[in-house]
Amino acid sequence: MTQDPYEILGVDRDADPDTIKKAYRRLARQLHPDVNPDPDTQERFKEVTAAYEVLSDPEKRRMYDLGGDPFGQGGGFGQGAGFSFTDIMDAFFGGQAGGAAGRGPRPRTRRGQDALVRLDVQLAEAAFGVTRELKVDTAVLCGTCQGSGAAPGSHPVTCETCHGRGEVQQVQRSFLGEIRTLRPCAACRGYGEIIPEPCRECAGDGRVRSRRTITVKIPAGVDHGTRVQLGGEGEVGPGGGPPGDLYVEIQVAPHPVFNRDGNNLRCTVAVPMTAAALGTTVEMPLLEADTAEADSDVQPWVDLDIRPGTQSGTEQVLRGYGVPSLRSQVRGDLVVTVEVETPTRLDDRQEELLRELATLRHEESPDGKIHPTHKSVFGRLRDAFGPR
Repeated sequence: MTQDPYEILGVDRDADPDTIKKAYRRLARQLHPDVNPDPDTQERFKEVTAAYEVLSDPEKRRMYDLGGDPFGQGGGFGQGAGFSFTDIMDAFFGGQAGGAAGRGPRPRTRRGQDALVRLDVQLAEAAFGVTRELKVDTAVLCGTCQGSGAAPGSHPVTCETCHGRGEVQQVQRSFLGEIRTLRPCAACRGYGEIIPEPCRECAGDGRVRSRRTITVKIPAGVDHGTRVQLGGEGEVGPGGGPPGDLYVEIQVAPHPVFNRDGNNLRCTVAVPMTAAALGTTVEMPLLEADTAEADSDVQPWVDLDIRPGTQSGTEQVLRGYGVPSLRSQVRGDLVVTVEVETPTRLDDRQEELLRELATLRHEESPDGKIHPTHKSVFGRLRDAFGPR
C-alpha cells in the first residue's frame, strides 16, 4: 500500500487545510473502528489518521514535501508512529488542526452586560424632548480592589495546577496510540491564575451593585417603545471589564386631548348645531400648552375656522402642528374632527324658532337620505372619474 499521505487521503499536493480536513473527516467516518471493527479496516484507519497528522501540521507537511521523515523515526509511515489523536477530535468537532496547542487561559476581565430601564414621559415631553434625572441599579467598579478582585495588598498568582495555561492535558494510551485531550483547569476555572485573598467588598468579582443617578436627554420625536441608547452606562463587566450600554425605553402616557398617529396628532372638537351651520372660529389648544418651560413667544393655541355648513365628522388639517420627526424634526399635522352637537333640551321659544326654520326650509317632514354602506365597483369608478 502506498505510504504517500496525499494519496492516502486522496487530495492534491497543493490542497488547502480545509480540503485536507474534509477528506480526513470523510474517511475517518467510514473507517472508524466503531463502524468497521475488522483488523484490515483498523489498520487502514491508522494510516489515514497518521497521514492527516502529517498534512495538517505545516511543519511536518513541509518536512515531508522536502523528502524528510516528519516523525523523526526510521520506521515507515504509519508503522507504530506516536501520532496525536487530538487531531481526530479536531477533525470531528471543528478544532484547530495539529491541536497540541490549546486556546490558553480565559480572560478574567470581560465586557459587562447591557441594561434596560423604562422611563414614563408625557406626550409633550416625547414630542419636544426632555432631560430627566434617572436612578439606575447596576454593577459598578469595586472601589476597594479597583476591579482586580484581590484584597488590598495582595494580587493574583499563577495557578500551580495548569501553570497559567488555564487548561490541563489528559493523556490516555490505546491501540491507536496516545489520545490527548484538553480540559479547563478545575483549580483556577480556566483563568490561569488564582486569587488567594479575594476582596471582601466584591468577593473577588471586581464589581459591586450600586444605585446611581444619571442624566438622560430624551430627543424630540420619540414614541412609545422607542429605546434611547446610552453608551457605557450599563453593567460593569467581571474583573472590572468595560461596561455595557444602557437602553432607556420610552413609555408615553395617554393624553386627555390628543391621540398620536405617527407624527400627526388627532383630536375632536364639538361645536353647536347653529355654529356648524353658520360657521365660527374656535380657539384650538396646541400640545405646546403642556410644556412648563414653553417660550413666552410661542402661542399655545391656534384659530380653527369652522366653515358654514360643516357636517359632523368633517376633518380639518392644521399643517405643521403635530409631532416633530425623530430624524428630520419636520413636524406632522394636527387633524381635527368636528363633531356637531344637536341640542337635547329646548325651551318653548327655541322650539318655536326651530320649527319656523324647518318651515322656511321645507323640512317639516323630511324623508331622510339613505346612503349605501358599500358601493359597487362601477359606483366607485363613477365617483372617481365622474364630473366634479
